[in-house]
Amino acid sequence: EVQLVESGGGLVQSGGSQRLSCVASGFTFSNYGMGWFRQAPGKEREFVAGIDWSARSAYYRDSVQGRFTISRDNAQSTLYLQMTNLKPEDTAVYYCARHRQRFLVVRRASEFGVWGQGTQVTVSS
Repeated sequence: EVQLVESGGGLVQSGGSQRLSCVASGFTFSNYGMGWFRQAPGKEREFVAGIDWSARSAYYRDSVQGRFTISRDNAQSTLYLQMTNLKPEDTAVYYCARHRQRFLVVRRASEFGVWGQGTQVTVSS
């Protein structure tokens, strides 16, 4: 069974840090680009960060550039999102997702075919 399982969410104070993990199973992790999305209440799901299969290229939305770092460990089939200097507007459910291809040429949600169940991140002011 193809599966993505996120962990690491929780409550953190503004300015704090948190690391999310996503463990993949049921497929060859190194064959796919991966990404993190988030969805706040009443808002659409938005792209946060993405990384290609080899980790040579990473992409970020403007609002998290310089604060978030995406990485992957292909040997452990695990994707990470290190978040620093967190802000209340980062509060959302964060989802791990598998891209349809190795390279993240297009980073719309529709290009990601497998999703995790999500993990809640709440940043208090």
